Amino acid sequence: MGKDTLEIAINGLKLVLIFLMMVQAVPILVWLERRGSAFIQNRFGPNRVGPLGLLQLLADAVKFLTKEDFYPRTAVKTLFYLAPVFALIPATLAFCAIPMSTPIQVAAFDAFGSSWGPYVFKIQGFDISVGIVYILGMSSLAAYTILMAGWGSGSKYSLLGALRASAQTISYELALGLSIVGVILLYGTFDLTSMIQAQEGALHFQMMGQTVTSQFLPNWGFFYQPLGAVLFFAATFAESNRLPFDLAEGEAELVAGFHTEYGGFKMLMFFIGEYGHMMVASGLFAAFYLGGYALPIPSWNPAAVLHWSTELLGSKESGSVLAAIIHFLSFNIKFGLLLWIFIWVRWTLPRFRYDQLMDLGWKTMLPWSLANAMITAVGVYLASVAMV
Repeated sequence: MGKDTLEIAINGLKLVLIFLMMVQAVPILVWLERRGSAFIQNRFGPNRVGPLGLLQLLADAVKFLTKEDFYPRTAVKTLFYLAPVFALIPATLAFCAIPMSTPIQVAAFDAFGSSWGPYVFKIQGFDISVGIVYILGMSSLAAYTILMAGWGSGSKYSLLGALRASAQTISYELALGLSIVGVILLYGTFDLTSMIQAQEGALHFQMMGQTVTSQFLPNWGFFYQPLGAVLFFAATFAESNRLPFDLAEGEAELVAGFHTEYGGFKMLMFFIGEYGHMMVASGLFAAFYLGGYALPIPSWNPAAVLHWSTELLGSKESGSVLAAIIHFLSFNIKFGLLLWIFIWVRWTLPRFRYDQLMDLGWKTMLPWSLANAMITAVGVYLASVAMV
């Protein structure tokens, strides 16, 4: 957590800020989803409470918070109340490991009769060398939350929804995991920061003994792993229970799925958890395939931006702050566009039947993910032999 009290306090504050950022982003995403769906379907959407309907979210929050708290007579009370709480935890802890910008450097200084620093604060909750393993492990815990809600509700509809959701999650986790094997083989690391650094500069690769270089395209993972990127992004829809993979909620078949018996603030916590998984998926996709926080212009790599910021402000510490802000904006632009695609797809594609969903996961996406990993492994091996 840190080498002294100040560093520990700031690192702890970063965790709180990331959690608050995720929670505050949910109302914005809900507003975008409601207004976006209205635009797609040629409707108005919320436009009565506040300008452009922005205060409708506050009205909905008040409604959720003031609803009567209840639980079914046949429910397992402990599981029923713990499930919505645990729905927030996996996505929040997973998102904390995603790097969102370049680090901020703080020079040593004297204060309160002691010497402090120097410090290097990374713009993420915590840095783990095996970040991919950690994030996938934490995200997979969402299946337990779904089972807790289904079983704890004491309702056959909730239980059926939980069984469908957990089967879907487990099925698509295989395709999702295999789709990023190609990325791991390509970069040779599990560390997300190292992956982002490997995508700096202009696009370049070896082909038939020749080095192919493009001065206009960035060195993003998408250009090396287009199939893996498509498979990964499709699998994240299933992992997040979003259309066209929201069979867990199948309103026409199972009322509302595993959260049928929930209402009020508990229901809101499930919504926040779902949007949290969307954020994790968008952040990971940006880190794997879109250069993370790197700018899309090849010549404007983080080192060049830091040098420009330092010359502009006359201090390396101040320059690192400006560079961190620039890269944070770059990350969030990519992040926001990916979240909009989640919303766009929901109101564009119809829901699959359950047999179609399982066939797609096991008979199509899993074989293609495995083939992509094998082709990448052969390509990396041939490239290493050619370099020797």
